[in-house]
Amino acid sequence: MKKTSTPAMTTAEFDRKFDEGENISEFIDPDSISRPGLETQRVNVDFPAWVIKSLDMQSKVIGVSRQALIKLWISERLKEELRFTKTEISKR
Repeated sequence: MKKTSTPAMTTAEFDRKFDEGENISEFIDPDSISRPGLETQRVNVDFPAWVIKSLDMQSKVIGVSRQALIKLWISERLKEELRFTKTEISKR
């Protein structure tokens, strides 16, 4: 698919269009979008069968995939641990 070129635009003009709710999608190259600090990395983890069964049951209850549930729970726990660690450090 041939890309059409868009006219040059200053950052200030782009920001103004965004802030005013204009459609800026024509000015964005989706292939160049990145999420610094949020790049994914594959990790393999082995779980006992009962854990997988429990994860599958819980993921069906809340309507997400097993992978989404694991990501959610791990991120929640890490945030909790970080808060606890910050609290403990501030007590010293």
